[in-house]
Amino acid sequence: MRLALFQPAIPQNVGACIRLSACFGVELHIIEPTGFLFDDRAMKRAALDYGPLSHMTRHADWDAFQAARGPGRLCLFTTKGATALTDFAFRPDDTLLFGSESSGAPDYVHQAADARVFIPIQPEARSLNLSVSAGIGVFEGLRQIGGAAR
Repeated sequence: MRLALFQPAIPQNVGACIRLSACFGVELHIIEPTGFLFDDRAMKRAALDYGPLSHMTRHADWDAFQAARGPGRLCLFTTKGATALTDFAFRPDDTLLFGSESSGAPDYVHQAADARVFIPIQPEARSLNLSVSAGIGVFEGLRQIGGAAR
């Protein structure tokens, strides 16, 4: 299972996902461009000391990510999702993709996805924070495939 962030805009969310990657032992893929300067200082501040434990790969753009992604389904988490997280069956080689905080994922990313998943929330709420959503998705995926830490 892999975690991918499409053009994230907030360094603290990337930092939280670096920690998520490190704590659960999943690869993290960052699809650029990001909405911030992606330098060592910013990431050290956002990820604290978890960076060395994370398995992070940066991709210059969507095409570079797609070329390097490898086998498995691309599972896009989106508020426009077709399948509720509670009804979705994960596989070990899935890539869980999350769109940008401000704009989500563009149509071409939706079209490339093998599955579109949403996290059920209260109808009057707009959406969850990116790193919170990623944590929910990664944990549920790992739980289903028996890969969650004990």
